[in-house]
This record gives sequence, C-alpha cells and structure tokens, in this order.
Amino acid sequence: MNEKELYALWCEKAVDDPDLQTELKSIADDEEAIKDRFYRDLEFGTGGLRGVIGAGAYRMNIYTIRRATQGLADYVKEAFPTNPSVAISYDSRIKSDVFAKETAAVLAANGIKAYIYTELMPTPMLSYAVRALNCSAGVMVTASHNPAKYNGYKVYGSDGCQLTLGAAEIVLKNINNVPMFGGAKLVKFEDGIADGTINYIGKDVIESYLDKVSEQGIHTDLCATSGLKVVYTPLNGTGNKPVRAILDRIGIKDVVVVPEQEYPDGNFTTCPFPNPEIKEALDRGLKLCETEKPDLLLATDPDCDRVGIAVPSDNGYVLFSGNEVGAMLMEYICAERTKLGTMPADPVAVKTIVTTDIAKKIADAYGVKMIDVLTGFKFIGEQIGFLEDKGEENRYIFGFEESYGYLAGSYVRDKDAVVASMLICEMAAFYRTKGISLLQARENMYAKYGVYKHSQQSFTCEGVTGMQRMQEIMASLRSETPAEIGGLKVTRFDDYLAGTSVETATGAKTMLTLPKSDVLVFTLTDGASVVIRPSGTEPKIKAYYTTTGTTQDEACALEAKLADDFKKILGF
Repeated sequence: MNEKELYALWCEKAVDDPDLQTELKSIADDEEAIKDRFYRDLEFGTGGLRGVIGAGAYRMNIYTIRRATQGLADYVKEAFPTNPSVAISYDSRIKSDVFAKETAAVLAANGIKAYIYTELMPTPMLSYAVRALNCSAGVMVTASHNPAKYNGYKVYGSDGCQLTLGAAEIVLKNINNVPMFGGAKLVKFEDGIADGTINYIGKDVIESYLDKVSEQGIHTDLCATSGLKVVYTPLNGTGNKPVRAILDRIGIKDVVVVPEQEYPDGNFTTCPFPNPEIKEALDRGLKLCETEKPDLLLATDPDCDRVGIAVPSDNGYVLFSGNEVGAMLMEYICAERTKLGTMPADPVAVKTIVTTDIAKKIADAYGVKMIDVLTGFKFIGEQIGFLEDKGEENRYIFGFEESYGYLAGSYVRDKDAVVASMLICEMAAFYRTKGISLLQARENMYAKYGVYKHSQQSFTCEGVTGMQRMQEIMASLRSETPAEIGGLKVTRFDDYLAGTSVETATGAKTMLTLPKSDVLVFTLTDGASVVIRPSGTEPKIKAYYTTTGTTQDEACALEAKLADDFKKILGF
C-alpha cells in the first residue's frame, strides 16, 4: 500500500483511540504530514521502539504497541514454553501508562503472565523486576530523556539486559508477520487482572530493590552527620519516590525538591528537553540553588537511569560531565574499598569505548581490570552476566558510560540513577567530612591522572531523507578518511563495522575483537580522539571528542578546535 492507502486504512480501522482519529482528520489535506506518518514502519531495533506519539505506522500508538507486543509474545512463547512471564514498567510520558496496559493485555491474551507496577517506576526497577520475578522478558515504556512528543518501548531479556541482537532480530521478524489491525491477540486489562493473567508487582519487590541499592554504599554511616544539603529534581519523571527513599535510608535528610519538577508531567513544561546532560534542563534547579545554597544539585532523567549534578564554585554552580562524575565515582569506590579491605580479588570495571580513558589510569592505579565495550549499557550488563556465569559477579565493582549512566553492583543489568544518586551523595558527604568539596575532589583527580576534556555533538538528520544522509556520511568517512582533524594527525582508524584497525602511517591492519557495530574511531596525536556513530534510537549522528592537556583551558581550546573542524568535515 502507498501512503494515501495506508492513511485511508487507518481512518477506517484506528478507532480504539479517539486522539488518533482527531489527528488523522486534521491532516486529511496535508500530503507531507501523511507521508511522514506512513512512509515506513516504526523500526524495532535492539533497544525496541522509539518515536513520536501519534497516528500512523511511523508513530507510537496503541496499534504499533500491540503489534510489537504480539511479535514479542511469539518470541517468548517459543523461547520459554514453560510458564512464560514478562515484567512491565512505565515512566511519566504521555500515554506511557496506556501503552504499558496495552502491552500487558496482549501478553495475557497470548497466555503469558504479565507483571506490571502499580505506578510509574524507573528503568532500573524494570531490570530488577525481570530478575527478581524470574521473568522471560521485560518491557519498559519510556523514551528516556527525549522531548515530550516522543515515547518508546524498550525490551529486556530474561537476564535483565536489553534484548540481544539475535533475539531482537527474531522479534522483528515476528512483528513483520503481524498485521497492524487485528493481528494482535487482546484481552481487556481489567479482565486480565481479574483472572490473574495480569498481576501487579508488589511492594516487596520495591523494598528488596532498595535493599540491594543500599548494599552498594561504602561510607553511608557518615551521611547522617555530614551536614550535606541537596537540591533534587526528578525532571517530572520516575525518580521522585525511589531517589528520595534511598537518600532518606542513608541519612541524607536535608533534600529540597524543585517544586515545578517534583511530580509526573509528560509535557515537561519547565524542561522541554528533560536530559540532565543539558544545562537548560537544570535551569529551575540551578535557580533554586541560588536561594537554598546546597552542596549539590542532583537531577535524574524521566526514567531515572541517568543522573547529572552541579556543584558550587566561586562563579555560581557548575555542571560536571558524565565522564567526570563516572571517573570520580570510580576513584572514590576504588580508593575507599581498598582502604577498607572490601575490594574483591581481581576486580573488574567496565566502560564503553566512547567513555573517558582517565578510567584506565584509575584502574591501573588500583589493580582493576578495565574492560572496554561497545556503546550501550547493555554491553556493560552483558559483562556482568559473563562474570555471573562463572560465579564471579562480585568481581564487578563499577561500570559507566559518558552519557551520565552508572552502575555499582550486579543486582540490575542497566544503568541506575537511584544507586548513582546514592553514591554521589555519599561521596559528597564523605569528602565534606574531610573538608573537601566535590570541585576540589575533581581537581585532585586531575592533578593525579592528568586533565581530560570530553564533549559530544549531535547532528540531526530529520525527515524522510534523514536515514539516507546518515548512511552517506558514514560511507564518506570510510572511503575518504581524513588525514587530520583540528590540526592533529590521525594516527589510527578503527572501523567497528568492518572489524578493522589501521595504523595510518604504515597501513598495518589488525582485526578488532569487539562485535561489529557502525562506529568509527579516529585516534589522533596528543592523546586526542574522535568517535562517531549513528544513534540507535534517534535520527542523529553523534560525535565524541577527547582532548588532554596540562590545564583545563588547554584541553578545552583543543576540544573546540577539533569540534569545529569535524563539523565542517561532516558537512554541517
């Protein structure tokens, strides 16, 4: 069918949600709007679905959710023929609760027991529920930190990690065999609750999760008397209850919540881009800091798997990057566990290939094995699983990625802003008892290991031609590899899709050991590098820059030069 035929079909069949009919009628004479909604299906990748909420095959709605869930159900029944079950959670986004209940209803109709939280809960608590309830899979309805118009559908395996590539391919194949209308089995959600095929997840699971988070503390005994004051914003998402609960548990009572961002609000009216990586998202929190004058501003994203911070300085509050917070947490964990004698034998830490290399220096200093993995926290979770298979999961001490995701402990298999919030506050409280601010702790780390500057640029490729442009950019970089970027020579070129690493001076080629992925890495002189990859969930290409220097100013100046030149190379 062409776009107009699909539009007519949706006008006829998409009657279960009045909002969709209203939208369809509003675009009746808008060919471009029709094309944008129907020119392709919403793609199911390794992370599941993510897209704009609305009517059409290329939108998030109850029909694309039902179809995806039927494909998942077919996979689960085949892979887990005995007592299959799926855990479900959802965030504060528009229609997240509706999509979660639709998911449960389809699963129940397929004879799969569905477990769903009674209210919105963070992504890490979905990962935890999958393992705690011995489920076959999990679904988290969230678009993480995207703008309000987006929602998503993230699928997890029985190990609590996001679905593997192989399993995702099977689910995708199944989905493609499901007609959009009438192809998914369905019961009424209330009927599923009544007959026990849909079950609410109990408070015991929530409490056991918080118990596991608490166990990751090192000096929590110091928190109550540290005098630490925190301003916290959940950015209208899922973090409000669990983050405040865990801080209360460890004795941090002086917590002021940003009032406009305390309660769930899928419109994110005070933070259009609810991403703690972006300063604008922290604007309300930073303004509150001017009057409250806390030791720390803490911000979690809507599904509470990422956390950002700001700390006081002589020039107001300054934001720390994800690389900086991750490196500081790693230094804190390694130093204090070593002093206390609680480091495991042969400890392991994990980071992604786009995450700061200062972590390797920290690992070397404390005898920790550092493992590099592809971008995506599921690969960090996968490494924990490998250790668990050998009965050695306690060797894992910490994992993090530059995009504000951190995890201590093996109780979940995804980044967890609840445990990260606890450890950040504990770290701040510990240093406070020593007369050291977080700002000074950061400078101490750089004095010990050198200054590393990291930044990221995203280049949006929207619309029908967006995917094609992304592919053309990556192909051009492969065929016409730049000899230098920002005045620095390219010394090595790694192509993770081809699985090759080339020394540019000699042309010597070696094979990479990580799985194939559409990622390019340009290693430059002076310890600098540029990494580029297409986003797996958004129509964007992301570039990651690393520079080093003896001072912050020196590293920053070089980073600006790199970013400016690479933007020109990409044609933006």
